[in-house]
Amino acid sequence: MNREIYERTRKFCAMRFGMFIHWGLYAIPARGEWVMSNEKMSVSQYKKYFDEFNPTDFDAKRWASVCRQAGMKYAVLTAKHHDGFCLFDSKLTEYKSTNTRFGRDIVREFLEAFRAEGIAVGLYFSLLDWSHPDFPKYADRHHPMRGREEYCGEQIDFDNYLNFMHGQVKELVTGYGKLDLLWFDFSYDDMAGEKWRASDLISMVRKYQPNVCIDNRLEGSGEKYGSIATASPLPYSGDFVSPEQIIPPQGIFDERGERIPWELCATLNDHWGYCESDKNYKSAALVIKKLVECVSKGGNMILNVGPDARGNFPETAVEELRKVGAWLSKNGGSIYNCGHSEIEKPEWGRYTEPLEMREDEQFRTVFAHVFEPSLGALPLFGIRADALESVRLAATGSELRRGEAWNSVLYRETPLVSFGANPVYTYALPDEVDTVLVLKIRKDTGN
Repeated sequence: MNREIYERTRKFCAMRFGMFIHWGLYAIPARGEWVMSNEKMSVSQYKKYFDEFNPTDFDAKRWASVCRQAGMKYAVLTAKHHDGFCLFDSKLTEYKSTNTRFGRDIVREFLEAFRAEGIAVGLYFSLLDWSHPDFPKYADRHHPMRGREEYCGEQIDFDNYLNFMHGQVKELVTGYGKLDLLWFDFSYDDMAGEKWRASDLISMVRKYQPNVCIDNRLEGSGEKYGSIATASPLPYSGDFVSPEQIIPPQGIFDERGERIPWELCATLNDHWGYCESDKNYKSAALVIKKLVECVSKGGNMILNVGPDARGNFPETAVEELRKVGAWLSKNGGSIYNCGHSEIEKPEWGRYTEPLEMREDEQFRTVFAHVFEPSLGALPLFGIRADALESVRLAATGSELRRGEAWNSVLYRETPLVSFGANPVYTYALPDEVDTVLVLKIRKDTGN
């Protein structure tokens, strides 16, 4: 991995679990964040939502409290999505939250509230802007006015748009304090790389925010990694890859075979922006297991919540996130500051390991994430029986019994542990979602 990227992403990789918040005018029609494009609304048709925007229940402190209780260490808010509406007080447009009936700088309130809770903060910024007159319309496959005859042969000044877009990014990186993350979205077709004047954009961002972590979407999207996965990343390659709604089978590597930072971005239901009819929420159990999977493959998870038009998180989302937080309060040591283990994935779950270990430490720590009970004692595959010093439950610190018995004499090279008095019997797991074991392994004997 590029040394500069490694240094910038150390804190990011240690946090492992974050909250994405997609919020804007699209919460009012409540049919998802792409409603303007999906229903081919003109700017004038969409403006009615601007006139209505007045989220009287919005309380950034309440959002931050939910984030903290969920065990999320960082949060990213959509400062501007593809529709062009700004949640910050941009001096370059009238199309912003401070110009609505609500009249408040939502980005500033978000940053202040989340920082006060000790949560790292980031902003999402769309490279697209469907409200800007100089953004391509007719031939752009995502624009709400795509294919409309009145825009055939349109004359636009794309450089003017880029000046505007760069100017808004400059407002965010100079006017809102230290940012931990900057999440650009997204590149497609020929709208990628230097089409965005990406080198100039990153140079400007780094001038004011030298340590901010940036995603890879100035070059790609969930469909393309970009040059970060090559031996020679471009200046605008970003610091981490952003697979969307899918966990890579083995983690993500560059062409030299080295692991590179990545972050799964996923929704808690099926939409990023609020959708009234979408009740298909992922359970806390599923979120926990997928978070563990990400960490075991060297990645982060940023999980999205879409507030409604009044500014409230959906109740089901809050309930499930609190369950995740309860699990993390007992088992977070196996997630935060942890990553991939070289021990082969066991059939019953996953292994994770601390990202850094002191050379003078006598023991190596490995976390075993047990998703399902074994038949009889649990075999700790990939670990030598004579190397295992102790096994404890992460949630309580209680030591577990070794599970070797008369029926395991043929497998003496593999250590076993039992969740009950008789190692031959099958017992329910202490935590049916993910029982985390803390394994201490003597370093001088290998696994």
